[in-house]
Amino acid sequence: MIVISDTTPIRYLVEIEEIDILKTLFGRVIIPQKVFSELQGEKTPPKVKMWIQHCPEWLEVKHADASVFTPQRKIQEGEQEAISLAVEMKADYLLIDDTDAIKEAHRIKLPTLRLFTILELAAKKKLLDFPQTVEKMRRTSFHLPPADLIEEALERDRKLKEARPEKPDAS
Repeated sequence: MIVISDTTPIRYLVEIEEIDILKTLFGRVIIPQKVFSELQGEKTPPKVKMWIQHCPEWLEVKHADASVFTPQRKIQEGEQEAISLAVEMKADYLLIDDTDAIKEAHRIKLPTLRLFTILELAAKKKLLDFPQTVEKMRRTSFHLPPADLIEEALERDRKLKEARPEKPDAS
């Protein structure tokens, strides 16, 4: 599976200490050079800078050929490189959150996953506690979905947990 990520999913997963879900869900994640640079930017939290400077082997940095994709909307360089790399590598998923960048990706038929969707997917696979993770996200500067969509996701999580109760240890 080929998964390309923009800056936002990695930054906030590091902030809330859930970055390892990417390895578990996708095995390997690739970022373009510009995203690597953005994760070390002046406004980047120290925890994120430290993580990217010592990033794990499952995260790969690749050069993106910007000539393979020309956006019709104004999007940032990191997003443009992530989309270019996804096109170039025929990615299975592009992890991205900017609305205009998502529209650009969909225009050229790239499948995308938003960070909130990744969190919900990880919760379904019991990789994290969804309500606790939503609370951690609320303490960051991440722009969460509208409250009604968050409540719907929390309700789906509750129903899923009720449908498959935790089994007691057979010790």
